[in-house]
Amino acid sequence: MGLVDRPQSPVPLPRSRITATTMRCLIFLASILFWYIWNSAYLTREAPELLSESDAILLQDVVTWDKHSLYVRGERVMIMSGEFHPWRLPVPSLWLDIFQKIKAMGFNCVSFYSNWALLEGKPGNFSAEGVFAYEQFFDAATKAGVYLIARPGPYINAEVSFGGFPGWLQRIKGQLRTPDENYLAATDNYAARIGAIIARAQITQGGPVILYQPENEYSVGVSIPFPSGRYMQYVEDQARNAGIVVPLISNDAAPLGRNAPGTGLGEVDIYGHDAYPVMFDCSTPSTWPPLALSGIYHQTHMLQSPSTPFSLLEFQGGAYDPWGGPGFNACAAFVNQEFERVFFKNNFAAGATIHNIYMIFGGTNWGNIGHPAGYTSYDYGAAIAEDRSLRREKYSELKLQAEWLKVSPGYLTAQPGAALVWTYADNAAITVTRLADNSTLREGSFFVVRHSDYSSTSSNSYTLKLPTQQGVLSIPTLFPALTLHGRDSKIIATDYDVRGVKVLYSTAEILTHQRFENTIVLVVYSGANETNELAVQTTSKSTIAADDSITVNRTNSLVTLAWATESTRRTVRIGNLHIHILDRNSAYNYWVPEIDKSLSLIVYGPYLVRSASINHDVLSLSADFNRSTTVEVIGASEDTRTLIINGQETNFSIENRVLSTNVSYSAPTLDLPSVSELSWAYIDSLPEIQADYDDSTWTVADHPSTNNSYQILRTPTSLFAGDYGFHAGVLVFRGHFTAKGTEKSFSITTQGGTAYGHSIWLNGTFIGSWVGSAGVSSYDATYELPSLAQGEQYILTVVIDHMGLDGNYVPGIDTGKAPRGILSYRLASSIINTTPITWRLTGNIGGEDYIDRARGPLNEGGLYAERKGYHLPRPPIETFTPGSPFSTRSEPGVFFYAAPLPLNLPSDKYDIPLAFSFNNVAGGAARIQLYVNGWQFGKFIGHIGPQTSYPVPEGILDYNGGNWIGLMIWRMEDSGEAPVLEFRLEVGEAVLTGRNPVALVESPAWSMRRGAY
Repeated sequence: MGLVDRPQSPVPLPRSRITATTMRCLIFLASILFWYIWNSAYLTREAPELLSESDAILLQDVVTWDKHSLYVRGERVMIMSGEFHPWRLPVPSLWLDIFQKIKAMGFNCVSFYSNWALLEGKPGNFSAEGVFAYEQFFDAATKAGVYLIARPGPYINAEVSFGGFPGWLQRIKGQLRTPDENYLAATDNYAARIGAIIARAQITQGGPVILYQPENEYSVGVSIPFPSGRYMQYVEDQARNAGIVVPLISNDAAPLGRNAPGTGLGEVDIYGHDAYPVMFDCSTPSTWPPLALSGIYHQTHMLQSPSTPFSLLEFQGGAYDPWGGPGFNACAAFVNQEFERVFFKNNFAAGATIHNIYMIFGGTNWGNIGHPAGYTSYDYGAAIAEDRSLRREKYSELKLQAEWLKVSPGYLTAQPGAALVWTYADNAAITVTRLADNSTLREGSFFVVRHSDYSSTSSNSYTLKLPTQQGVLSIPTLFPALTLHGRDSKIIATDYDVRGVKVLYSTAEILTHQRFENTIVLVVYSGANETNELAVQTTSKSTIAADDSITVNRTNSLVTLAWATESTRRTVRIGNLHIHILDRNSAYNYWVPEIDKSLSLIVYGPYLVRSASINHDVLSLSADFNRSTTVEVIGASEDTRTLIINGQETNFSIENRVLSTNVSYSAPTLDLPSVSELSWAYIDSLPEIQADYDDSTWTVADHPSTNNSYQILRTPTSLFAGDYGFHAGVLVFRGHFTAKGTEKSFSITTQGGTAYGHSIWLNGTFIGSWVGSAGVSSYDATYELPSLAQGEQYILTVVIDHMGLDGNYVPGIDTGKAPRGILSYRLASSIINTTPITWRLTGNIGGEDYIDRARGPLNEGGLYAERKGYHLPRPPIETFTPGSPFSTRSEPGVFFYAAPLPLNLPSDKYDIPLAFSFNNVAGGAARIQLYVNGWQFGKFIGHIGPQTSYPVPEGILDYNGGNWIGLMIWRMEDSGEAPVLEFRLEVGEAVLTGRNPVALVESPAWSMRRGAY
């Protein structure tokens, strides 16, 4: 029967739906309004007297801090960090690959969340094993030479289901993220266990963890006393009691000063905050919103936490994308290399010395771990793409900035000034912020130059008057004016020390500088269509060598160079100083791998340089290549006798400490199987609609009440899946009733989260679906029924797509408790009378006592093939019916297709990204879940979108052996069209690689499941 009287909008919930996105927007806008209104009055107040680091009681002396920066083992350090969640890449042997790519950018740190929901699927049953173990993650960080910032929550948000809370917290009576005793007691086991794991990995124990963040964006509460110092202190005490001794750092959602040092109970050691200045609408990637760039970060910080380093614990590195959104390539274009130049350099103008970019690698929301507002991919438009490729220009731009910071220690103690117009530049379209040199160290100043209208796409000419140790200088001196192109920003250095040589100023940006015995190498770069100038203090006896494209002006103590940007490298020699002049695009191809703390090499050419080492006269490089190229190693010893690249000895030449070799690349010939030609077979995955189906072993929905504090009960017994231990994947309900014979319609309100859908059958008759919509998380529908016979038994089967639980971003509302399942129903037998229904339900087999320990508590849902384990490798395909998903069944229902997939790829030499792609072009609305060797790695909803391509990493896929793929196809409409499905296995750019071999993850195969129904 057809669907009738279907409203086009969801039924309002009893409480307003406040999402993390909404609250972040409100917090961001409120902070802008607050600080701009009070700028003239509030920001002129004296900073409060707070405890300095030296006054605080330290539990260790390895990681300390002052108002400027962290110290690690007594050395002042800039923390350039990126966010990476190991559980979003469930192949532990690939974690080192990500760390090496982050380290190669010049970064020295990674921030990570731990996800409680994956570790304690049942109260009291904590398990951190296999892909959920952290020891290999810590080991990989140590091997790559990367520090870690641990962020275990317990609430993490992170665009994951329930913000990282396990689903069973929906049954906690108390309010979440408050000092309610029921909630606090529920967190104790997780906090103690994950805290102990992290404690063993602290730098004080020889591990990589240098900072620990308790809670997450604990910034705004509603309808409760907020903030609660008692709650925050409890979370901090949990960490300390678990053995955490490194400093505690916060991440306020905006610069609101929550729990900053000196605020009392619940204060942290180091205050930090987050910032997502352009927010998350990627639909118009070339448009930046107004009022997004803060010019008062430093002033605000000095009011809130002047004794600690200015810390940005999450700064926007991309954006998440909703169902129906424009896709992550649009987000990468929105938060692109131009964004990095303008916004990140603005952060440096404010003196940020703990700077974490969210995300640096996003990964995948495999196995139902994601939040309902997002789809399977968590690419985030990050610098490192979901398939781990480095194809985005923003990766290279970040490398330029991070390498400059590594060789500019004066930045760490420089004093940020105000963002000024006219003071330094002669054009009001240009704003300049000075980072003044420390008067005692005299390490030089930095001037951050940007457009006054930060979103301007125009080019502006300007000259500068900059204070230096030689007095105020008018710059440039050898040509009329400098140029700042649209959406660009520059960091101009003055009185800059280059290994003992003083650069009086450089309008070209500095990539790196190194000393190689008696030779000093300085690398600078500039954008296209620019002219730049650099002045070096020297003696009159210094020799100068430069080609005709460089203008040289010499006085007794100063050599000034001017040049227009060209695509070819030019080298100027002034005494023992060798200045390599590059255009920005060429600079992207330079790498600065560390040999040890006192020596780095400069390498040109490879796609990636993972590491470099020197052992006597042997130079070894671990590198990746995507083209044939000349490799140059600047700074190689003249005594080098052997060059080894990726374990292979390579011929080379060397002259003036520049080693040169050629590396040939040829794309491998890949014989990928056509998935349409595999040996497919299928099974009905909705036998529940058959007349003889027995659901006597299902869970009876007999709870007369609920502990859910968010949603009132509107049914005789609870039909909230979470009340019965089902927290992820598709839900199936069966409602038994005895007909009165007068029933004409069935009304139902279901809730599954954003973009969910439902389908309903009466006995074996399909009566309708809600196919879903991008912005709808609950839906009220009425279905017309066929004639029912009085006294006969009938069964309603309701299939609901569970898209994940909402986040619990705002304490006091408990939005994360919004249930999944049936909110209300009415089987009308007359205008006032209703036929009673007795319900049973199922989700994943075992619920919180989940069977598949290798893939975790969220990977499976409640569909028949999942309950039986047929999505696992080597199912009993001989009991299936031969048939292909390319000519699938046309009637509404759920069918599971499985096939073996053999692969034979040269993964010992090449990193080969693979992805499965879908295009459902006919046959009505459908929902398709992709399983690869038992791991759910895709949820395709073609009529909502946007995702059509689903990367699956090696390690989940066996690149040199047999694999099993499964497709769960839920057809939601009887469209009258013959269903057509396009489904392919596609390959990305194969890269000749120096990475370690990839180990297969444990992927248990099918075996008969005891008690499966």
